[in-house]
Amino acid sequence: MSCMFGVVKMERVRLFVVVASILVMCVVRSVGGEEVADTLSACDFPAIYNFGDSNSDTGGISAAFYPMASPCGETFFHRPAGRGCDGRLMIDFIAKHLGLPYLSPYLDSLESNFRHGANFATGGATIIRYNESWFQNGVSPFSLDIQIAQYQQLKSRTTSLYNRGQNDVAAGIRKMSDEQFQAQIPDIINQLATAIRNLYDQGARTFWIHNTGPIGCLAVTLHYLHNPSPDYVDRRGCVKFQNDMARQFNRALKQKVFQLRKELLLAAITHVNVFAAKYKLLSNAKKHGFLDKTRICCGYHEDSNHVYCGNKGIINGTQVYAGSCEDPSLYISWDGVHYTEAANHWIANQLISGSFSDPPLPITNSCHRLQPL
Repeated sequence: MSCMFGVVKMERVRLFVVVASILVMCVVRSVGGEEVADTLSACDFPAIYNFGDSNSDTGGISAAFYPMASPCGETFFHRPAGRGCDGRLMIDFIAKHLGLPYLSPYLDSLESNFRHGANFATGGATIIRYNESWFQNGVSPFSLDIQIAQYQQLKSRTTSLYNRGQNDVAAGIRKMSDEQFQAQIPDIINQLATAIRNLYDQGARTFWIHNTGPIGCLAVTLHYLHNPSPDYVDRRGCVKFQNDMARQFNRALKQKVFQLRKELLLAAITHVNVFAAKYKLLSNAKKHGFLDKTRICCGYHEDSNHVYCGNKGIINGTQVYAGSCEDPSLYISWDGVHYTEAANHWIANQLISGSFSDPPLPITNSCHRLQPL
């Protein structure tokens, strides 16, 4: 089987993480997160529950449809491990940083250990339901409401991580005009907020919310560009209108976060600017030790010929196997859509530190609710 998650379409980009804990939450007052972080006690999260798409899927879609194949997993696990990557995902590095084991996928109960949480994420998952299939457009049947229902079956007041939204933005790019997508954003955001309230009602108190990344910078998208007009791309060479759609989504998300802070009075809610973190890496790839952002490690992409990671195809009458590059650690993009372990590690470190967070607290302090003076 292929190493890719389903049909390669424009994978929708928004990372959203919810962290919930049964710990008593501290309410502090501060004018600056950096000053306060030094005085806050570390949060002792006993477990993580993750909701999301392929960016954080540790084996859900692989268990539901077909096992992931080589060369996925080759860098760290040395075998396919249910991830659309050569190794670990950001969620893996987050779990490790919190002193927790890697999350077992909820859909794969064989030999899984849910004592420290569970992963409900599946490749192609969306916030709202779309009338599309996994085999048609790579859209997962396990949308957000289904994942929340699965969580309720395991119902536990520990820690939840929630990673989602990318596929909704991409569905908008694929199926709608800019005006149509703008009109749908409130519905997507409201359904996401409903899920947060649902988790809050079940005991979630600390929410780590990521916005969506720069979908217009995905390597698979840039490979289709041939001499684009100056107004089609931004100064970093990314597709401008796609990133603009992501920014529209992000603005609405941030406004909703501010609203939820006023509404969920016992919750500590952190907004994390994943767009900025990823754009920083993609804009200065060489500075951070990577090759150009358009380079794809796994897959065959030359001229108009594309054979996706782990697949075989016929090119000019010859069968071609789309294997991986010699050194994935030099690449940002694993398969044109997903990031390599090295890139995931770099981005995770940025997010974990709190550098892109509001309030600017490390994830280990994210259970604390900060109040303005």
